[in-house]
Amino acid sequence: MPNWLALADRVIAGHELTDEEALAVLDCPDEELLLLMQGAYNIRRTYYGNKVKLNMIINAKSGLCPENCGYCAQSAVSTAPIKTYKMVDKETLIRGAEEAYRLRIGTYCIVASGRGPSEKEIDTVVSAVKEIKERFGLKICACLGILKPEQAARLKEAGVDRYNHNINTSKEHHPNITTSHTYDDRVRTVETVKQAGISPCSGVIIGMKETKQDVINMARSLRMLDADSIPVNFLHAVDGTPLAGTNELDPRYCLKVLALFRYINPTKEIRIAGGREVNLRSLQPLGLYAANSIFVGDYLTTAGQEKSEDYRMLEDLGFEIDFAEEQQTVC
Repeated sequence: MPNWLALADRVIAGHELTDEEALAVLDCPDEELLLLMQGAYNIRRTYYGNKVKLNMIINAKSGLCPENCGYCAQSAVSTAPIKTYKMVDKETLIRGAEEAYRLRIGTYCIVASGRGPSEKEIDTVVSAVKEIKERFGLKICACLGILKPEQAARLKEAGVDRYNHNINTSKEHHPNITTSHTYDDRVRTVETVKQAGISPCSGVIIGMKETKQDVINMARSLRMLDADSIPVNFLHAVDGTPLAGTNELDPRYCLKVLALFRYINPTKEIRIAGGREVNLRSLQPLGLYAANSIFVGDYLTTAGQEKSEDYRMLEDLGFEIDFAEEQQTVC
């Protein structure tokens, strides 16, 4: 096994992990886990100190999706008993932003189900974003599906700072997860938002019967895509989805995955995203020694832990909320 602290120093100096080193991270013996996380923390601290970025989701459109993604409760193949509704109105999006501001959330994430947005849905988001930026100064991340260049340009003009479109898994494993769109469709959308001048956010879901080499390939692909923000989700298998009953993760392996993403993408925002509470469980705080970002509150169709517990966790860790002081007061 490598010397984890020495490997971290090499990463900070510009070293890119070999496949052998990457696999060693995922195979790290449990008795060396704290050393591995110390190395990940040394990298994280170099670029982000002890600050943690907070993000909050509004599920702006739920269900009604024609895609057949095996992990998703909102997909056409899901029988999960979720709420379904069309795009909420502008006022609802603004109320969500007001709550995010009150909670000292740095990035407000507007997420809508579906293959891609209609022009009417883009109109609603654009109108809301303009007012949110004027009133609260929050950073805005939109996640609306596959995007056309002209739609990306409109979002950029409105003030959208970041666009999320996850690769979800490796290119090799992607056909096992969905067949209604391709891995390359997802990559094209990431490239589209980059060309529009929007910061790209793209991440993965761990625990969908992928191999360790798939996990390594995901981390490398996101490095090649130059995603500024990388949400790492851990599968929360919902009853009624094709992947229901899949439960192959344990908290220690989840920590090793987070460490791998930090070692391979040392300068990027790495977010512990969906499934954090049910997969990391009591080891959630350790995850922030590799990651520097979390979601606060509920996810799209599953509940997060109480917001107060997240803030207490950050306080107990001695970490600082990364909330730009230049963000405006409510008016």
